[in-house]
Amino acid sequence: MILYVFAAYSGFLNPLLHRVILMDKKLFIFINSELTHPFFDKVFPVWREAQTWYPLYLFLLVFTILNFGKKAGWLLFFFGLTIAICDQVSSGIIKDWVARQRPCSAPELAQHVRLLINRCPGSGSFTSSHATNHFGMAVFIIHTFKSFLQKWKYGLYAWAASICYAQVYVGVHYPLDVIGGGVLGSLIGYGTAAFYVSKFGTPGSITSMPEEKVNVV
Repeated sequence: MILYVFAAYSGFLNPLLHRVILMDKKLFIFINSELTHPFFDKVFPVWREAQTWYPLYLFLLVFTILNFGKKAGWLLFFFGLTIAICDQVSSGIIKDWVARQRPCSAPELAQHVRLLINRCPGSGSFTSSHATNHFGMAVFIIHTFKSFLQKWKYGLYAWAASICYAQVYVGVHYPLDVIGGGVLGSLIGYGTAAFYVSKFGTPGSITSMPEEKVNVV
């Protein structure tokens, strides 16, 4: 009976998965090869690079140290832990388990892919570590700095989403790779943020703090 049910589900899921993957490839081709512009051809390869965002990371580091004092150490520790978990789960576990070939190295897409970076990465395609890491960071910051961010949280979501889109645009990931990575990173970021808040609470609102004690870098 169990084998019969498993076979029935397999018979239903396999064609469905095939259709999803086919749609994923078509959407990739549309974004990477058709929905293009020379301006974005120059911007997105740089936009996706971690080095581009070093000033933002430095700002967050200095802002945290200046405003949170002794609590800054734990906040930075959990922020770093979030990134480490995201990267290890995505790159060290899921990519090897799924072993999906990247679009830039898939023979059936050789005539369609525009690779806008110097090389096609040799690691697996699903999930995107860029998507996982950046959504993990964004969600962690949103849920720990929420009193400070207010409407700026939407900007963080847009920032993470734009890097995900860039990964597809430059030719190194399928849309499902970045969607899966975004969901994974969001779950990890929310989990580490919730644990941090349960132990240390959230920082107070800027509007409720004395002006001289709020240091904006």
